[in-house]
Amino acid sequence: MEIVIAVFIFIYGLVLGSFYNVVGLRVPKGESIVRPPSHCTICNRNLTAKDLVPVFSYVFLKGKCRGCGTKIHWIYPVIELSTGVLFTFAYLQLGLTWEFIVLLLFISLLVIITVSDIAYMLIPDKILLFFLIPLVIGRIISPLDPWWDSMVGAIVGFGILLLVAMVSKGGMGGGDIKLFFVIGVVLGTVSTLVTLFLASVIGTVVGIITLKISRQGRKTPIPFGPSIAIAAVISYFYGQAIVDLYINLFF
Repeated sequence: MEIVIAVFIFIYGLVLGSFYNVVGLRVPKGESIVRPPSHCTICNRNLTAKDLVPVFSYVFLKGKCRGCGTKIHWIYPVIELSTGVLFTFAYLQLGLTWEFIVLLLFISLLVIITVSDIAYMLIPDKILLFFLIPLVIGRIISPLDPWWDSMVGAIVGFGILLLVAMVSKGGMGGGDIKLFFVIGVVLGTVSTLVTLFLASVIGTVVGIITLKISRQGRKTPIPFGPSIAIAAVISYFYGQAIVDLYINLFF
């Protein structure tokens, strides 16, 4: 039975991943997520059911629009597959619990802001606020231990990023700062600090690689949101294990 549920959740994640692409690309531009229907941004051809099957349509179409042959951005299948895999992994780790619901909301937020930050270098307040309320409710139903760690984590995450932004005079985006407030609510203090550390490492590696392969060099903007999202997921599952390993190695 567990396998059947896991397969269902994986498919559910693929479908929602496709929807999250739409949300991440349209909400920052102030567009409706319902109208107009999904279409090719080059030839304006409305996509049919055959074009909208998550991941598989991309593979069968060889990554190109059926109408004009324009390459479809890689972000679409990657986001769809990532959402499906993360949803399934969450279920296998937590089962059908309230914490599972909290994690699904958290993953959904991280996926959407990854899309928007890659596309526009922007993490919209609308998206953060939309998820903050149900995540706070989720943390009341499924609290951390101790329960007040959510509040402390939110303050610490927001405060550190705000301090970094003030010291660097704009080196940290407002969306990143607010995102860490939400991350603190979900993860608590220790895992939020681990997230910040891992995000910095991931961001640095991505930055170095981008500078090496980019023709524009240092002028190439690098969104920090995806690094934060990856780090937050790792911290959720393995944050305490990372802290324990660090303590064992250096103390």
